[in-house]
Amino acid sequence: MVKNNCYFGNGRRLSVGNRSQLGQNSKLSGKITIGDDVLMGPDVIMMATSHAYSKVEIPINQQGDTEEKEINIGNDVWIGTRVIILPGIKIGSHSIIGAGSVVTKSFSKYSIIAGNPAKLIKTRECNDDQ
Repeated sequence: MVKNNCYFGNGRRLSVGNRSQLGQNSKLSGKITIGDDVLMGPDVIMMATSHAYSKVEIPINQQGDTEEKEINIGNDVWIGTRVIILPGIKIGSHSIIGAGSVVTKSFSKYSIIAGNPAKLIKTRECNDDQ
C-alpha cells in the first residue's frame, strides 16, 4: 500500500515486501529494501546518501553526495510518524521505531528504539516457537 504523497522517485532502487505500506508524505531516496508486513507512519524519511562535507575550503553545496549506503528494513517492523533513517542503517525484523526518532545506527531484531539519536529502549518478547 502506498499512501498519498509518498515520494520514491521512479522506484528502481526501492524494494518493498508483501503487505507492507509506505506512509503518507514519506520520502524514500536511494537503495532501500523493506521487508514484509512493515507499517510506516506519515512523514517518514529514509535517505541512503548524504551531503559530503570533508573539504572545508569548498562550500558544502558544491561537494556532492557521499557514497550511497543501502537501508534495509526487516519484516514486521513498525516505523512511527516522522522517523528519519540515515544511510547504511539495518533494522532487524519485528522491531518498533518510536515516532520522531532519528536512526543513526543499526539495531537487531525485536528492538524497540526511540529518541534522537535513537537508542534501544527495550526488547520485544520473542516466541520463535510459534
